[in-house]
Amino acid sequence: MAQSDPWQQVPRAKRIVVKIGSSTLTREGQLRPAKFTAIARDVFRVRERGHQVVVVSSGAIAIGSGRLGWDHNGRTIREKQAAAAVGQIGLVELYQRRFARHGLHVGQVLLTRAGLENRERFMNARHTMLELLGLGVVPIVNENDTVATEEIRFGDNDNLAATIVNVVGGDLLVILTDVEGLYERPPEAGQPKPPLIRTVPKITPAVERIASGAGSRYGSGGMITKLQAARNAAHSGAATILCHGQISGILEKLVSGERHGTLFEPGEKLRGHKHWLAFTAKSRGRIVIDAGAVRALCERGRSLLPAGILRVEGEFRIGESVTCVNEGGQEVARGLASYSSIDVARLAGERTNAIERVLGYSNGDEIIHRDDLVLLREMRD
Repeated sequence: MAQSDPWQQVPRAKRIVVKIGSSTLTREGQLRPAKFTAIARDVFRVRERGHQVVVVSSGAIAIGSGRLGWDHNGRTIREKQAAAAVGQIGLVELYQRRFARHGLHVGQVLLTRAGLENRERFMNARHTMLELLGLGVVPIVNENDTVATEEIRFGDNDNLAATIVNVVGGDLLVILTDVEGLYERPPEAGQPKPPLIRTVPKITPAVERIASGAGSRYGSGGMITKLQAARNAAHSGAATILCHGQISGILEKLVSGERHGTLFEPGEKLRGHKHWLAFTAKSRGRIVIDAGAVRALCERGRSLLPAGILRVEGEFRIGESVTCVNEGGQEVARGLASYSSIDVARLAGERTNAIERVLGYSNGDEIIHRDDLVLLREMRD
């Protein structure tokens, strides 16, 4: 039986997350107001076709820098934070005015990775954005660069957009950037562009090598984060399209069935809780486990018990995310700890019936329950 064409699923996507990079909104450091006009018109037309759209937008620091009269985007973290504080107002103002021309309201949603690492706040973000979509409002999402330093330093809006796919239950992630898609090999200055890869069934090491080609701007890190985002979205059951942001009406063209850029196919969907654990929650420590425990987790689908624990590295509290590694240091799984790092260290190598005797209390037999554990292969397959 012939396999279905993944591109045919694009027009059926009901909920679309579109990530718009600074390279699309600016040119040589200068804001392009006409681009905001075009984006609002494009989103309006896509919504008229029955699709819901969430916009994840960069640009706050670039806009703020311009309003402050700088010829740079901030040379220090504090300058970047100040530019973001000024620019975020301008960014949403531009979107608000452009969408109002089509009778649409926008809602500003500022997030940080640290905020989404908390499961309760993650769920609050989900409820808020789903309510906005239900009200017909277009959410405009950005990292809260004014208070987040790591996000500024690493520029993680690609992965933020993929996380938003999971937050809102999106069907499609569209990343608008300054390249046509993923090429068969990294482009070289002064040479014809290599052929474009139209469909990527799975992100393999070979695909990652293409994206990290040494010695080219293409491999400077930007494409790697886009592959990470595509893998993240795939585990939400969503496809990702990477394409050039300067194509007029690109969203409407995609949902009309036109093929632009590179499509990364969706993978097997992780349950929402496990997706959050795998891609959003930050690991606070490591538990080194023996070969028997590795087999129990990976081959028999068991919980982590104290008998298989060799030692604990780092500090964590009850309910925080931890990483399980084998004796060679290779990551095996991530999960939520039922005990603190101090108590796990005391229980290492003990049988489950000794927990209450050793600690004076018990939170159950499992150090990490199977329902609160995700295997490394589930994140990479």
